[in-house]
Amino acid sequence: MSYTAPLKDMQFVMAHLAGLDKVAALPGMEDFGADTAQAVLQESARFCQDVVAPLNWEGDKAPSSWKDGVVTTTPGFRQAFRQFSEGGWQGVIHPADFGGQGMPKLIATACTEMLHASSLSFALCPMLTDGAIEALLTAGSDELKATYLEKLVSGQWTGTMNLTEPQAGSDLAAVRSRAEPQGDGTYKVFGTKIFITYGEHDMAENIVHLVLARVPGAPEGVKGISLFVVPKFLVNADGTLGERNDAWCVSIEHKLGIKASPTAVLQFGDHGGAVGYLVGEENRGLEYMFVMMNAARFGVGMQGIAVADRAYQKAVGYARDRVQSRDLAGSPGPVAIIHHPDVKRMLLNMRAHTEGARALAYVAAATSDAAHHSPDPAVRKQQQAIYDYLVPVVKGFSTEMSIQVASLGVQVHGGMGFIEETGAAQHYRDARILTIYEGTTAIQANDIVGRKTVRDGGAVALALCAEVATTEEDLAAHSEVECAIMRHALRGAREMLVQSINHIVANAKTNPKAVYAGAVNYLQLAGVVLCGWQMARAMMVALDRMEDDPDFYAAKLVTARFYAESVLPTAYGLATSVVVGGDTIAQAPVDMF
Repeated sequence: MSYTAPLKDMQFVMAHLAGLDKVAALPGMEDFGADTAQAVLQESARFCQDVVAPLNWEGDKAPSSWKDGVVTTTPGFRQAFRQFSEGGWQGVIHPADFGGQGMPKLIATACTEMLHASSLSFALCPMLTDGAIEALLTAGSDELKATYLEKLVSGQWTGTMNLTEPQAGSDLAAVRSRAEPQGDGTYKVFGTKIFITYGEHDMAENIVHLVLARVPGAPEGVKGISLFVVPKFLVNADGTLGERNDAWCVSIEHKLGIKASPTAVLQFGDHGGAVGYLVGEENRGLEYMFVMMNAARFGVGMQGIAVADRAYQKAVGYARDRVQSRDLAGSPGPVAIIHHPDVKRMLLNMRAHTEGARALAYVAAATSDAAHHSPDPAVRKQQQAIYDYLVPVVKGFSTEMSIQVASLGVQVHGGMGFIEETGAAQHYRDARILTIYEGTTAIQANDIVGRKTVRDGGAVALALCAEVATTEEDLAAHSEVECAIMRHALRGAREMLVQSINHIVANAKTNPKAVYAGAVNYLQLAGVVLCGWQMARAMMVALDRMEDDPDFYAAKLVTARFYAESVLPTAYGLATSVVVGGDTIAQAPVDMF
């Protein structure tokens, strides 16, 4: 059940693909170069491997429990979270003004991956807190910031995101929770929220709920939603905790996976009204919440990469130990199954997808750093647009990938993968939620089609394709056969993506149902191509640096070639479904189902 952080690959990606040196050259980031990054990653790995990872299996066997409104987390979770907070890990990316360390998102992303790989259930609590912090930094008043941010950044308090209601899932226009102004600047909040991750627990002194609700006279639909801070305990003027607020956990869900993470049903206002504080302006709540959701969506993408890597590590360990059948080339007796061609195929598939997704996510993180810290406003705007395009890809592609990889992890184990005691099944079960929460894959796909492709006429998407084409030219400058193979595969896949982008832009208004029927496959196509782009770049670095670390770079070369030969060709099928398959789906009569 052990976990070993892939530090070497993380540092490779940060240095050679994501451009850590360029990130460290940004204003305010000067202290976070390679040496600092290495030290931070090593310490994060130690904490995650030694403290959090051993709790993963325990959390699956002994999940959080609810009794009389009180949630008790898995034994060991509270102590681990205290160590997490005391170590300053909650504040890695957040501003020093509120007690954080102000590190680049690139470094924080690697730490995030390790934490999620150690235990998805545990890591969800700090991930939601990160989102609450971002929302308050963006739209909170000076008073709200002064009251809540330092305690959230320190991990002394945790945060939640309260969107979903029994009748309002993905369609937030249906939100019915209400907030009534009290005349003293506060509101009384009433309503039911469901699927609230860490909505109640015993790991922190206070829980800061960010709640969507409607004020009296608010417009219908999403334009009439406001955002409120509703703390579990009210906060006195001196910062100490006061009375219990009227926000109660009435149950927690029994789930397929991430069992140790309490998923709460919260009831606000059953005993007179929960005291809430408006964030920003009335009726702009969804705008502010999207800040939180965007942070969470990138985080969930990292969850996908993390659980994929954990599943891959477990599968490799089993494949090395399990002796079964003779080698096809001949052997005196049975050999470890890692020698069998199909097992190697599965492991290479798992590895290539995980490494490709990691590289793209880290590149996206560096793009976000440039968007926030570049001294040039034009660069900030450009980089933000690229990051906005990449977020649904990181979320949608990486999470769908994680299910495939975790499933292969079960397959490598054979029958023992279907047995809970090996632990392979847990990764498969845990991964299954990742394509659903924080916006389903379809929602990510609709976002990348409507907001990120059609709205700008495909400008950002085509600009990324142009960068891929530049990499193809770089490959042509290398004489090695691997580069020729990669160039051919990448060019074909990129052309398929360009064709799909042009199709979407040309038809989104005249034939929207057909276009959106192909949206998920368009997102998958973007993921295949953009991850392949990073694998191509990795291939060239590996060839140039082979003598520095022959084993590492040889493995990198094989993995990249596998991606070129086995993953990039799927672009043709995906593009076909985007361009011609949507009409069939759109025209299928509902009565046939």
